[in-house]
Amino acid sequence: MSDPLCLRPEDRADFETVLHLALNTQDIRRAVRADPTGRAAARLRVRVLADADEIAGAAQGEYRRYLTLDASAGEEPPRYPMDGSVLPALAVLTPLVAGSSAAVLLVLGYVLRLSDSQGSLPGPLVTAGWILALVAAASALTALGAMLAVAIRGRRGSAHPARLEQARLEWQQALLARGMLPCLRRYIAEDPSLRPAPTTSAADSNGAPPAPTD
Repeated sequence: MSDPLCLRPEDRADFETVLHLALNTQDIRRAVRADPTGRAAARLRVRVLADADEIAGAAQGEYRRYLTLDASAGEEPPRYPMDGSVLPALAVLTPLVAGSSAAVLLVLGYVLRLSDSQGSLPGPLVTAGWILALVAAASALTALGAMLAVAIRGRRGSAHPARLEQARLEWQQALLARGMLPCLRRYIAEDPSLRPAPTTSAADSNGAPPAPTD
């Protein structure tokens, strides 16, 4: 079996929140109010806080899962090739530059062709223009894919806090049901001042049996 886990100092506030909920449970609240001194709640609170690690052991499985998720949340996220470099800027600028250059070369090449310009200049201009147009299209698709990947990673990462909060709530519920309430009820049963007073009969209250009636 694994060693029992001790409560972290930062989880003591959650433990006390669960204690507050347990003390306000109907049967426990009724038993506490039966104490004529009015100090039963304080006594129970002191005893529960002293036995906090033992009580928390009843929900050890849920607490271990919560600690595992909390530890993974504190780790530094992995760096991706495009993070913290000039690649994001290049991914955005390359399609713009290549596209505008392709437009200029294509317009110039076709204008020269239409003007029946002599020489071999129009052909290379048109070819270079189409090559730059392909580069612009390819780089635009690459940039779009990179943005989609970042969005998917961000969406997956945003689900982690929700899982962590769900694990925290599951631990608190298990702590309340399996640890706090059973211990409080046992402590109440062990406290003489919280035991219900025996009911007295008419004979006990008058010292003699009641007189018979006609």
